[in-house]
Amino acid sequence: MPRMDELAPPTPYLPFDGGPYRPTMGLRTLAPEDWIEITDGLAAELARKRTLLETRHDEVFAALPEAAAASAELLDLLAAHLARHHAPLYERHGDRLASRLTGESWDLAQGSHPLELAGRLVQEDFCILLSEGGVHRLVGASLCSPSRWRLAEKLGQPMASIHTPVPLYAERLAGPVDRFLASLQADKLVWRLNWFVHDDPTLFQPARRPSAEPITPANAGTLLYLRVERQTLRRLPRSGAIIFTIRTHVTPLDAAIGTAQAASDLAATLRSMSDPVRRYRQFADFEASLLAWLDARAQA
Repeated sequence: MPRMDELAPPTPYLPFDGGPYRPTMGLRTLAPEDWIEITDGLAAELARKRTLLETRHDEVFAALPEAAAASAELLDLLAAHLARHHAPLYERHGDRLASRLTGESWDLAQGSHPLELAGRLVQEDFCILLSEGGVHRLVGASLCSPSRWRLAEKLGQPMASIHTPVPLYAERLAGPVDRFLASLQADKLVWRLNWFVHDDPTLFQPARRPSAEPITPANAGTLLYLRVERQTLRRLPRSGAIIFTIRTHVTPLDAAIGTAQAASDLAATLRSMSDPVRRYRQFADFEASLLAWLDARAQA
């Protein structure tokens, strides 16, 4: 039986190369077997999700009626994927899926909304997009790790409205994103990375909270965190809905930025950001301390 220590810890993603910051889709092809990312911390993550769904349900789960067919299709696809590609951890017998790690067992045919149940099975969050007249709307989500946005404010909205706060999205990304979503085939999976530097390691973060203590060049490495979202997109063959997954990794900065080159790259990318991007990414309060820490590590 698998144990916690048999699941590998994630290697921190470093989605910057020292080049100037550019708003791009940054999509890469993904093998179907790599759709879901499972690493150590799985049991703790699932327990955290259970608690959120019990105590703050309407903040972390919502689904419009039109999401019903896609939600059921997603759950079927996910259960089959886990039983096939993560067989040491999950086993399926008919309509029951069991976790050999946590001892949990789920009835896939009854009980929770299928989208909510999908979110209880793995570390990923799930969002469902449906097209209406060529415009993709968010019609449902199991979202236990939001990065300073609220599901209730985005549900039912088209992609352009969802991304209104993102600098240059309307000018540079809205058209390419809409065209990509319209052309995505069911047999093609893609992934991308989105990242932030935050002063709060909390995964469930619908809004920014005040910093616990001042960030200085001396403590920035331990009080700041690299937050990286591994995002995937795939189209469901029957319903035609697009499933957008978000797997969030939060790593203390001094653990994530382990080399002088990584520190130099991140500092260069941060310095290249425009003022609107800086405001959106919410690091102005500690920018000077962050850059001083990175510069020191780059010279070490």
